Amino acid sequence: MHRHRELCERAVDPLEIAAGLEAYGVTDRTAARFRHRDVFSLAEEMYARVPRDAETPPERRPPPPAASGPGGGWAVLALLPGALCAAAVAGVRLTHGQPRLAVAAAGALAVALGLRVALRCGPLRAPLGTTSRNGTWTCWLIAYALLGDGLLAAGLAAGPEGPWPLATTPVLALALSCAPALWCAHLLSVRARRKLVASRGLADFADSVKPLLLGVFALYLCALVSLLAVCGKVLDEPAVSAGAVALGALLLLARLLTVHGFPHAPAVVLCTAALTETCALATVFASRLPGCSYLAVPVRTVTDAWGPGAVTALVCGIAALLLLGHATRTLTRASAHARPPGAT
Repeated sequence: MHRHRELCERAVDPLEIAAGLEAYGVTDRTAARFRHRDVFSLAEEMYARVPRDAETPPERRPPPPAASGPGGGWAVLALLPGALCAAAVAGVRLTHGQPRLAVAAAGALAVALGLRVALRCGPLRAPLGTTSRNGTWTCWLIAYALLGDGLLAAGLAAGPEGPWPLATTPVLALALSCAPALWCAHLLSVRARRKLVASRGLADFADSVKPLLLGVFALYLCALVSLLAVCGKVLDEPAVSAGAVALGALLLLARLLTVHGFPHAPAVVLCTAALTETCALATVFASRLPGCSYLAVPVRTVTDAWGPGAVTALVCGIAALLLLGHATRTLTRASAHARPPGAT
């Protein structure tokens, strides 16, 4: 109790103490040494023994305010990035020449601002100081989804000669998928908090949250695939892209881990994925130098077998699998759900 007094004094319910003890490495076996059946029981006694201000109520934390629920403002703002992106795509398709560049630039800026507003007001709101690390790499990955495959194909051929085609379907579907991503994150947060209240052991909580996490992840992927199919049909482009699905999965997992207090792994994985795609493009164009044709052999082998989109699918798919394995170990901890997402 002396070692964790600060944790006990600032806690508003025993669940925070239990989650904090778990973060410090205290397990149910450790709690048994203090004659308690699990960490939750030990946390309840510590919460009862440590004195606090008389104004602090002894009951558990109240539920989040209504504004953070599914009927709050963030549920409407979640639709903003998709609506702005749809307007930008329509503007680009209806214009030509210099006006087209101006519309594209204005649309990209509007979508970025809309996405920033949607993420800062909902269940995917990350703690201050953790988003700047991932923002640059996320922008690069999205830009590659828009331009990379066309540039890569042109580089492997004799081009690029003139403007290469833009892959607007993946970007539009990803912008529209911001809404299901926010709703899935809210579902994960609410259900995990309920399971935290009902659980009587750390292992029991982890076993109950893991299917919830995988179910929410699968639900988002189903929504993204549906949006890709609809956008491809409307824009008359290839519909479901494995690279776009992998990129959506990667971005969702990275954001969930960052929101729940694990920003390091997403930053490393996003950086590695972005640099890998950059290296793929760089080797293709560097292979045009005299005596350097061998540099493009790995990328050419992959694209000849599965097409230019295989680079994104492989890079983002492997990165997403790594983050999914990390998430099943970290997001199933009680300490990941002790506070509402984004709380500082």
